[in-house]
Amino acid sequence: QVQLVESGGGLVQPGGALRLSCTASGRIFNINVMNWYRQAPGKERELVASITSGGFTSYLESVKGRFTISREYGKNTVYLQMNSLKRDDTALYLCNAPVQVEPGLGPVNYWGKGTLVTVSS
Repeated sequence: QVQLVESGGGLVQPGGALRLSCTASGRIFNINVMNWYRQAPGKERELVASITSGGFTSYLESVKGRFTISREYGKNTVYLQMNSLKRDDTALYLCNAPVQVEPGLGPVNYWGKGTLVTVSS
């Protein structure tokens, strides 16, 4: 089995910063892309940022210039540095990764349980 565990959420004032972490563990052969999603109350889940094994990154338009995704490949860990946080960034942040558990098999999508980010004064 594969587990994704997030950490780093919390309460922060507008303009503040947080760094989220997510580590994948278990039976892992390869992870190409790792993603951060978020879901705010009453809203649909949205893709915030992605990073591939080659280091290619992409971002939700509203977080460009404020959030940075990075990755430690040997540890199957992905980070999300969030700066200049706004109230609209308040959400449950979830880590996601399609994981290949052995050669020859296609990737299976795994999710963490999420870490809550609350931006409020």
